[in-house]
Amino acid sequence: MKILMTGSSGLIGRWIGMLLDEHDIPWVGLDLKLPISGSKSVAHYQADICDGKRLQEIIQGEKPDIVVHLAARTDLYGKTLADYNANTAGVNNLIAAVRASSSIKRVIYTSSQLVCKVGYVPSSDTDYCPNTLYGKSKVRTEEIVRGADGGGVNWVLVRPTSVWGPYMGKHYQSMLQHVRARRYFHAGPCRYYKSYSYAGNIAYQYFKFCMASDKDIHRQTFYLADYKPLCLRDYIDGLSDAMGVARPIQVPLILARIIALGGDILNISGVRFPYNNFRLRNILTEYIFDLSKTEAVCGPLPYNFKQGVKATAEWFLKE
Repeated sequence: MKILMTGSSGLIGRWIGMLLDEHDIPWVGLDLKLPISGSKSVAHYQADICDGKRLQEIIQGEKPDIVVHLAARTDLYGKTLADYNANTAGVNNLIAAVRASSSIKRVIYTSSQLVCKVGYVPSSDTDYCPNTLYGKSKVRTEEIVRGADGGGVNWVLVRPTSVWGPYMGKHYQSMLQHVRARRYFHAGPCRYYKSYSYAGNIAYQYFKFCMASDKDIHRQTFYLADYKPLCLRDYIDGLSDAMGVARPIQVPLILARIIALGGDILNISGVRFPYNNFRLRNILTEYIFDLSKTEAVCGPLPYNFKQGVKATAEWFLKE
């Protein structure tokens, strides 16, 4: 078995690659970025999935059995849907390459929880309610995959939630920097619970989807997250403890709203201020997904909350 992974240099891709290495499973990476140092991938291609011809050449040459599709534009700064071309045209290119391949037997297509706004509970796999251009682009990802029947092979759509852990991107590192510098604060007294994903656990879930039987996953949609919701306050306090700094103070919710309003004004003025009403709503909104279907496929996860917090803090302090 050989696995081809698009977006292999990202956070999830890095963790999946390490897991495949541990199991001595040959894999090929494809990403706009350079390969991760120390990777045991058979090959790494610095390529763009929006280049359909190049994508087909790579797949025809490598002949993978399984494709794990992670490559996407994931930020929220796009101005039009066309800015998220990787999530639309790129997916069309991949499907065309899958159809032209004689080796591929399964594709795991990655969508996002943000096909629905935070806090919205969909009634079905096609009940969408995005409130960002990124979310809308991932709706198109899913529509393209379903409309093309995944390229005519065994396929599954997965929706990761927020992913945390070692090797996090700059956005999440910024949050850790605020915690360490004691600039982070808790908004109000409530404890908010969310279905978050520790990086090592979500990589394990992808791995299990690679190994699952066709009948258990074909043409289905799964949320990916830790089975036990994470308490945001416990998460931040745990990171503070592990980094050896005082836990964040709690400010009245009304003060947090005033700060967020100031952030909105700065953002409108062109200043990127990290705290605004969009972020505050995300903090205050609980989202807990029913992951029983995912758990039935993947079974127990390898890391618990305390292990994840400790590993994340240690990695951040080294960074």
